[in-house]
Amino acid sequence: MVVVITSDNQQPILQKDDAQHPLAKLNRLHLWLLVALNIVFLLFGQAAAVILGRFYYEKGGNSKWMATVVQTAAFPLLFIPYLFISSPQTHSEASNQPSIITVSVVYFVIGVLVAGDNMLYSIGLLYLSASTYSLICATQLVFSAVLSYFLNHQRFTALIMNSVVVLSLSASLLAVNEDSDKPSGVTKSKYVIGFLVTLAASAMYALLLSLIQLSFQKVLKKETFSVVLEMQIYTAIVATAVSTVGLFASGEWKTLHGEMGSFTAGKLAYVMTLVWTAIAWQICSVGVVGLVFVVSSLFSNVISTLSLAITPIASVMILHDKMNGVKAIAMLMAIWGFCTYIYQNYVDDHKASKAPSAVDATPNESRSC
Repeated sequence: MVVVITSDNQQPILQKDDAQHPLAKLNRLHLWLLVALNIVFLLFGQAAAVILGRFYYEKGGNSKWMATVVQTAAFPLLFIPYLFISSPQTHSEASNQPSIITVSVVYFVIGVLVAGDNMLYSIGLLYLSASTYSLICATQLVFSAVLSYFLNHQRFTALIMNSVVVLSLSASLLAVNEDSDKPSGVTKSKYVIGFLVTLAASAMYALLLSLIQLSFQKVLKKETFSVVLEMQIYTAIVATAVSTVGLFASGEWKTLHGEMGSFTAGKLAYVMTLVWTAIAWQICSVGVVGLVFVVSSLFSNVISTLSLAITPIASVMILHDKMNGVKAIAMLMAIWGFCTYIYQNYVDDHKASKAPSAVDATPNESRSC
């Protein structure tokens, strides 16, 4: 999974009236086109990555560590926007930078947690259909709201509480669904394991978001485009290194050649599935960071939430996942939970735009989740 960078910043990271920034040269139409492009990157990147991940397992892939490696292995793609678009640094920011050791420890800890979280997601996708997997992943909003309340001192509202309850009930329906669309060869016990592991991965993902937010607030103390990208790149490097060590330490690397030969779609399809899965995750990541850059971290988080609703629909259409009555109700409930979550973010953003000075003075109270 791509870690979505979020913070209390609700304003665009680059002010478009600053002549030093690239966006200052773009007219309103070009800005909207850039926003639309990043939305497409995020939505279709994540949907394609999940669907290709499930395709890998369905066609004979069985290496959980390989499925984990590809989630961050294409991180070099992030150097493209990093090299071409940089954020100017003021003298005060340069003098207030944390030590390299402190920043390195932050990146290392978060990177290790990302690798562990990606492993949990890989196990979950092995035992669940893509649509069921995506619906369970939606519970990350529940965990995010709860953890943000305790770790980031962000308040609960009626809309957020509604989202938490509805998404929890949606996941509960999938847990008790007797007519579940288990992938071929997956037993009832493995389905339960997949459900619980994906639930744990969602909780860990929410914890990562809160830790990243705390890192921006307490350690990095700023959120420029460069810093956001550095967080994505360096944590991905650590996560890829940890996952690669796991691949070799587990001995799964010895089975990859035979796995390629037995891949029912062919050897070329095997390689291309892994390559495009890795690329799709990083395209999603570019979309996440791009929206933070062009609009705001709040808007990026809202669109990331929307992508959780699109992936189950895409998996039903492309992978022909079974859609029974229970899952249909669970999906509708999840979409309702998404809508209330997004609307709360819209309300908060509207209030913040009317009182920018209040937001600057008390950033921790500007967002609900």
